[in-house]
Amino acid sequence: MIEVQDLSKVFKVHKKDPGLKAAMKGLFRREWSEKQALRGVSLRVEPGEIVGLVGANGAGKTTLVKALAGIIHPTSGTAKVFGYTPWERKVEFKRMISLIMGQKAQLWWDLPAADSFILLREIYRVPPEQFRKRLDFLVSTLDVGPQMRTPVRKLSLGERMKMELIAALLHDPRVVYLDEPTIGLDITAQRAIRKFILEYRSEQQPAMLLTSHYMEDIEQLCKRIVIIRDGEIVFDGPLEKVTRETQGHKVIVVRPSSTVTGDIKPLVVPQDMGEVTPDGQGGYRIKVTRDRVGAVAAQVLKDWPVGDLAIEEDDIGTIIERLMRKQSTKK
Repeated sequence: MIEVQDLSKVFKVHKKDPGLKAAMKGLFRREWSEKQALRGVSLRVEPGEIVGLVGANGAGKTTLVKALAGIIHPTSGTAKVFGYTPWERKVEFKRMISLIMGQKAQLWWDLPAADSFILLREIYRVPPEQFRKRLDFLVSTLDVGPQMRTPVRKLSLGERMKMELIAALLHDPRVVYLDEPTIGLDITAQRAIRKFILEYRSEQQPAMLLTSHYMEDIEQLCKRIVIIRDGEIVFDGPLEKVTRETQGHKVIVVRPSSTVTGDIKPLVVPQDMGEVTPDGQGGYRIKVTRDRVGAVAAQVLKDWPVGDLAIEEDDIGTIIERLMRKQSTKK
């Protein structure tokens, strides 16, 4: 379980003034400014839960993850990860967490992944029998058996990421931090990683915190999201609630059947049911409230020669941006 209360972090940043004179002055007397990376962050993550951290670059997502992994010390506030204070970095704490960063590798570049795994077994003091069962489970689930003896530098990006996941999960952590785990991967590799994370969560029930700029990661993996802006949490709740509150409508797209001959009568929908506009391709787009989609679609299918019907809504990225603008306006 992860429990965070009023966590704040202030970094001192060296002022970089332009010009040679300012640069020379900085050699002897540096001027510093403060950057508030986290502002009174409070949240709780239960075992078996995957919580998505969402926000723009520099919002504070990675800073929060690093604080909860014990890499940086906060300026104020408290955090407990299964009873341990992360920045005390006790051995028992480090054995129960795992941090997976899509932009940083922990495997040795010139060695086969299998050799790195043996070294990690010794570092985490995993009993041999437990290590073998754990490794077999992870290798078979990720389907990387043939690549185990290949030097890491010769693996594809997707294969390397799978090996990184194995390395991070070998010691059976109770808390998993995922910082951009699918960054740079192709669509096939991204889907494989997402599928594995869901299966792993279902089997092992760790508390998981995920940051990602790929909105499909958030949609597929997280039922709850935390939106961070300028180091402050502006939303913490179900992903479904974000969609419901920021997008009160869907769009029904209809196209006529190709078997219809002659003129097709215009599509008419009662004003109280939806707003109809031609799509320029012989069909129509009908903007309707979310609770009327079924009724409107049934009416259209009954009264108009429909050949194709699709229901569209904004992607989660657009919805989150809209919510963040809404929160900014309130302030």
